[in-house]
Amino acid sequence: MSVTVRVPAKVNVQLAVGAPRPDGFHDLANVFLAVGLYDEVTVTPADGLRITCSGPDAAQVPLDATNLAARAAIALAERHGIAPDVHIHIAKDIPVAGGMAGGSADGAAALLACDALWSTGAGRDELLAICAQLGSDVPFSLVGGAALGTGRGERLTPVDVGGTFHWVFAVADGGLSTPAVYGEFDRLTAGTDVPEPEASPVLLAALRAGDTTALAEALSNDLQQAALSLRPSLADTLAAGTAAGALAALVSGSGPTTAFLVADEESARKVAEALLTSGTCRNARTAVSPAPGATVQRP
Repeated sequence: MSVTVRVPAKVNVQLAVGAPRPDGFHDLANVFLAVGLYDEVTVTPADGLRITCSGPDAAQVPLDATNLAARAAIALAERHGIAPDVHIHIAKDIPVAGGMAGGSADGAAALLACDALWSTGAGRDELLAICAQLGSDVPFSLVGGAALGTGRGERLTPVDVGGTFHWVFAVADGGLSTPAVYGEFDRLTAGTDVPEPEASPVLLAALRAGDTTALAEALSNDLQQAALSLRPSLADTLAAGTAAGALAALVSGSGPTTAFLVADEESARKVAEALLTSGTCRNARTAVSPAPGATVQRP
């Protein structure tokens, strides 16, 4: 017997970052939107815990206990007094180390899959509590759709979305370390009065209305300047997508993937083609949002 769970990538349509807390984290107002790029995680009974991975950038995925999928299986097993004897296979399609929560997605998917495989009967609250222990983005990967994340991003409030939004994602060469980007944010804002992060009412209204133009005007990412400081070439990617007709462009999360909001499917195709021919990115992917969260795939 095996269980397969499909789980989406995410884009942060708003990422407001507060000053560093005593624990080293930052308070956030993080408006997540799940997008239709997916990993699939399959779990199968085994003699011990083992991880394999296939797909684009699979070589960059750790296959040891540092992988969030492994940590999720171990955390659930410990809570229920069982051995985490499972083979976890990750079929990768979300960009690795790209600011789209691919690792977090795999953690959420493995957790849901192991819950089904082992019949632990964990409720939604228990699964979300484990997700929050694993990482700030993991709870949203389980939930999907759209949500406002507060605290360090793990406390979720659902957000209504009144339509479909079309995106292009430009995948950069190599990754960016999330801690390094936050460290650069701290360096750039040192000595300044960093405001308390708050969700933008204008942005939330644009999502509720399904208004692409209004959403384009409201997109923001407080980590963008830090990501550009560490990877200046991303500015060329942002410019190329904007020149090709994107309504708005921003770094996705901590980067280095860049996200482009476009008017429709045809615009997405044109912007993706322009980005590929610009030579400013390794790949360009189109996707729509919102997308469902981690979901068990039925045979």
